[in-house]
Amino acid sequence: MKITTFGRKCTIRDSFKEHAEKKLKKVERFFGDSAEAKITATVEKNVQIVEVTVLNGGMVFRSQERADNMNDALDLCVDSLIRQIRKNKTRIEKRLRSGAFDDFAEEAPIAEETEFELVRTKRVELRPETVEEAILNMNLIGHRFYMFLNADSGNVSVVYVRNDGGYGLLEPEID
Repeated sequence: MKITTFGRKCTIRDSFKEHAEKKLKKVERFFGDSAEAKITATVEKNVQIVEVTVLNGGMVFRSQERADNMNDALDLCVDSLIRQIRKNKTRIEKRLRSGAFDDFAEEAPIAEETEFELVRTKRVELRPETVEEAILNMNLIGHRFYMFLNADSGNVSVVYVRNDGGYGLLEPEID
């Protein structure tokens, strides 16, 4: 497993990196060497936040935890990731056991069998805005997300309300 570690408002110590590698061995046994893990550690006033994202074959598992100690937050993240992975694995096994995919094996691929009902299409006028203006507009209309043309980058971006009460920004990654 490839592990990348980042620090926000802090410098990551080698002992933390070693601890992270040791803990992520538990996650690696589910995926093998093909998985990629990104660890972001942030230090705020009196709390330390660790976010772990595991990418494998198009599947994304993410966990974020807060604790007084960075290692404790990492331990909580890894435990949460293992629960997510097991839950997903169990869900897939139940579907396979019940024979839900037997019909698909003989017919067309799954993508052609799945139908989604598009209920509404909405056209949005994009005008250049800063991130702060976009957040204000989102709050003004009472939505949990807002698409806008980022005045700083020139890209179409989305701001959204996070579960922890903060705000997030989605920007396209252009290669």
